[in-house]
Amino acid sequence: MAKQRADASTSTALSAWTEKFPSATIVVVGDVMLDHYLLGHVTRISPEAPWPVVDVYGEEYRLGGAANVAHNVSALGGKAVLCGLIGDDEAGGRLRALLAQQGVKPDGLVVDAKRPTTVKMRIIGRQQQMMRVDREVRHPLEPGPARQRLLDGVERALAGAQCLVLSDYAKGLFTGGLLKELIQLAKRLRVTVVADPKVANFDGMKGATVVTPNHLEAMQIAAGRVTSTEDVMEVGRHLLERLDGEAVLITLGEQGMALFERNGGYHEIPTVAQQVYDVTGAGDTVAAVLALGLACGASMREAATLANAAAGVVVGKVGTATVDRRELGAAIHRLVETA
Repeated sequence: MAKQRADASTSTALSAWTEKFPSATIVVVGDVMLDHYLLGHVTRISPEAPWPVVDVYGEEYRLGGAANVAHNVSALGGKAVLCGLIGDDEAGGRLRALLAQQGVKPDGLVVDAKRPTTVKMRIIGRQQQMMRVDREVRHPLEPGPARQRLLDGVERALAGAQCLVLSDYAKGLFTGGLLKELIQLAKRLRVTVVADPKVANFDGMKGATVVTPNHLEAMQIAAGRVTSTEDVMEVGRHLLERLDGEAVLITLGEQGMALFERNGGYHEIPTVAQQVYDVTGAGDTVAAVLALGLACGASMREAATLANAAAGVVVGKVGTATVDRRELGAAIHRLVETA
């Protein structure tokens, strides 16, 4: 067992990889969402029911789900191509406009009139999320024109990419063998695959280069398959064997990350978060930065350390957020200070 230690040379090496991010092209395929935030003050309790009354003073729209992964890639200087489904609706148009503002190519977005654009509305009071309201359809994507257009778009995008990110939010996209087709396509084109899975589709990620479940997901997936689901090392090794990939990276919240590699390597990567306000979208940041690092030639351990540093930044922000290279550089520097 090896715990990540950082020194000045480590910081310099990691920072050097971030300078190469603009040379990387990342294709993101997954459940695309629009995040809608209502921002307000809480000053009283409703006389109608024991709930806070939020006086709204503003609202924001942000990229969510797979779109947030692509946004994170773009925010760090990489080239992001987003592939997924949106509806023929106002939310879909708003999402496209946001992608254009953030420099994300929507080349692989497919309009499916049978399902609306997924929207998550969050009500924020006192800098905390008080309620979430979802508008979505989660039925499986059936074989047909929309599915074929999606596959065709991914194949075109991968021709000029170094990494494919599969961003699964269990909204029905990754069903019917689609994951297997995408991973086989990436392998044929010699493109690295980073998979951020949900429990229901975990086995479909078999063959991905690296998967990034969080601690709860990893324990749920391994339940009944290992003798002790409290043992992160046992769970990680089980998942690595089950998926037949190069690595499994389990995110552990305030405890950092645990990286398991096919060659037998195990590394604990301690968190660099200074204060945690909101973990919304942190997994998106991890997938994006891990992909950027691997696309630029970093080792799995270096890329995971970069992803961990980036996650430590976004959890200090409210709502779905990104990290830029200046913030990531400061987080990398803190690795040395806390080592």
